[in-house]
Amino acid sequence: MSGALAAVEFQSNWLQILQAPFMQNAMIGGSLVAVAAGLLGYFVITRQNAFAAHALAHIGFPGATGAILVGAPVTLGLALFCLGGGLLIGLLGRRVADREMATGTVLALATALGVLFASLASANASTTTSVLFGNLLAITRDQLAAYAAFTALVVLVLAVIARPLVFASVDPAVAEARGVPVRALGVAFVVLLALTITMAVQVVGTLLLFALVVTPAATALRLTARPARVATLAVALALGSVWGGLVLAAMVNLPPSFFIVGLAALAWVVVLLVTGPRAARRANRPLVGTHHAH
Repeated sequence: MSGALAAVEFQSNWLQILQAPFMQNAMIGGSLVAVAAGLLGYFVITRQNAFAAHALAHIGFPGATGAILVGAPVTLGLALFCLGGGLLIGLLGRRVADREMATGTVLALATALGVLFASLASANASTTTSVLFGNLLAITRDQLAAYAAFTALVVLVLAVIARPLVFASVDPAVAEARGVPVRALGVAFVVLLALTITMAVQVVGTLLLFALVVTPAATALRLTARPARVATLAVALALGSVWGGLVLAAMVNLPPSFFIVGLAALAWVVVLLVTGPRAARRANRPLVGTHHAH
């Protein structure tokens, strides 16, 4: 243990490392993911979709390992399985209880497939590890193009559906009674979430996904209950975690996913301690019905 810690040294050329092409790709890719994840985080929490977000990352795992097995792009495999799983969860789980059962069932099947594909693709163990824990420094230009398209789609669709989606998220029964297409909005949201998770897996991996999709929004909700402010703060926190994580990784030559997750969690703990129990009640307020404001 002491020997491993002794091997961690400050790199005096970290500024030059940050200017390297692979680090620039990582900075751009991580920023795109942070924007999409920050915007969707509020809805993930308000719609009680945290389990679904976690599950979608694992549902994407067999897509990634299957892509490795057949020699296809990992991003393509992730996207296909995340989108397929998201559509199944969205169509089968209208109520929270139904959605949890549908999510659990799809997750179990995907996990079994992931184990099968991973064992068959054992020669690519390093790529499988990257899917689990992320490998932001390996993002390619082709992936950046796909991420830019995914992020643009998330931003554009949210710009159109944000207001009715907020209404449908905080009080679905009243929204449906007023003619809001709650089911269609739910499916659209899960598709956007699947695209965002496809990108986030490359940054922090399936096992650490909460750090970008949930934690920044949970932190922001301790400070304000207004959806627009929550989204803005969540994006800022996610961006800060990604940028700070990459800088620290360049300084000490350790995986950036550790620092990204650590910074996001640190911000949440600090805000938790500063705001106290009153903020906890405010953070829960959007979950119990604010339809009169719409």
